[in-house]
Amino acid sequence: MTRPFRKYQGLGNDFILMDGRRGDLPDYGGEPARALCDRRFGIGADGLILALPPQQGGDVRMQILNADGSEAEMCGNGIRCFARFLADLDGSEVGMHWRVETPAGLIIPKLLDGDQVTVDMGEPILEPEGVPSTIPAGNPLADAELVVAGERVKVAAVGMGNPHAVVEVSDLESIDFDRLGPALEQHPAFPARTNVHFVVVEAADRLRVKVWERGAGPTLACGTGACATLVATHLRGSCGRNATVELPGGPLKISWDATNHLQMAGPAVLVFSGSIPDQQSGNTAQENQALAGNDKNTVIDCATACTEGCQRPDACPSAQARAQALAFLDQVSLDQMVNLANNSVEERTRRRIGF
Repeated sequence: MTRPFRKYQGLGNDFILMDGRRGDLPDYGGEPARALCDRRFGIGADGLILALPPQQGGDVRMQILNADGSEAEMCGNGIRCFARFLADLDGSEVGMHWRVETPAGLIIPKLLDGDQVTVDMGEPILEPEGVPSTIPAGNPLADAELVVAGERVKVAAVGMGNPHAVVEVSDLESIDFDRLGPALEQHPAFPARTNVHFVVVEAADRLRVKVWERGAGPTLACGTGACATLVATHLRGSCGRNATVELPGGPLKISWDATNHLQMAGPAVLVFSGSIPDQQSGNTAQENQALAGNDKNTVIDCATACTEGCQRPDACPSAQARAQALAFLDQVSLDQMVNLANNSVEERTRRRIGF
């Protein structure tokens, strides 16, 4: 048995998405998510996102698993891809919106023209305990100087349902990103670890940001991070309440409106679709056998699905081919098989060299 997936990207922040709204997905946390997100041995992604049955009156529930297998509370680029995924599956039209349950609360994305999705990201969290962070509460921003990898760095803490550390710099190219990013992600001031954003203010309505994402490392974009960065930078007096946030993967439009909600608009694009065998889904061999046995019409790949024994001994899809092979072996001697192999090699050689 195989399970379908689709891969989407929002400004280069890419995700594997799977539909489990019927409640039929196994647990992908930990190693299964790491294996699927591996860029050399898996599909490759910044995270795995699952559509699950709602539990609190919403339309659907979203589970986000980072590339390291840990679970994230929210992801701005991820929820745009999530909305586009649902729209593509269900044939939804422009204007469709969903009440999406997340660990960060109810988030409502809305489908726009083209590849654009807008999302009401809710209110920012500025109290340290809600971020969470041990940086002392400020008025109104939790902002402090921390020692990070031996350097003194001014860091603002903002929550968007997940934690963010925002560092304002004069030049993104001169910072030691690969050293400061992971050091700040794991700094004791952020007990749940944190996403890290280095920001340059280019104008009151334009910010340029470099992202070190919790559980994923350097990424091309982070939607919740773009929101947190605008909040921190505005409260420091360096930008307005509306700005284009330029990320390595492209721009997001962020607005902090009069209701204290952050509105985010940006693209979500299908990359490709495919399917994975159940061995990659975290199921046991016994569970795979039970699933295959429950549906005789399901096509299985014997080479991968039956490595620990035939899953359908009563209706094996390879039985006929195996019987033909055994019958052939009964009728042909070893010398005859060697001659057949030699003749085949000779014929292929003749064709290759042209005579």
